Amino acid sequence: MTEHDLAYLQRCIELAEIALERGDEPFGSVLVDATGKVRFEDHNRVGSGDKTRHPEFEIARWAANNLTPTERAAATVYTSTEHCPMCAAAHGWVGLGNIVYISSSAQLAAWLNEFGLPSAPVNTLPISDIVPGIVATGPVPSLLDQVYALHQRFHT
Repeated sequence: MTEHDLAYLQRCIELAEIALERGDEPFGSVLVDATGKVRFEDHNRVGSGDKTRHPEFEIARWAANNLTPTERAAATVYTSTEHCPMCAAAHGWVGLGNIVYISSSAQLAAWLNEFGLPSAPVNTLPISDIVPGIVATGPVPSLLDQVYALHQRFHT
């Protein structure tokens, strides 16, 4: 984990906090190209009623429309929480490169259970179960407490 990786992940936390401040679930993601330039970033927008408005899914949509296949493959997606199966599939179909996440989907499921919430409507699966051969790095222990705190604020 480099200083650059940690800076991009910190931005994911900031984006998740923006989502939380807007009354939405706290998730944030950043798309970084091979040169280290942030190309797109977003936060969760499922509060609109469209449960597909995850930032990782928005990144896949944006990348499909704005980057070449070679650029997509060389890019990295940084995200506050490991992709759900829907977002992992979009990532794979679009041909995006590596993923770096702070908290795993299993950790999120455990937190939601801790908060007394029902399970998600879709099974929790690791990204690598959805996208074979993907390089997914995480969790990042030094940032977990920050992500946990955002979910605790939203759900309790």
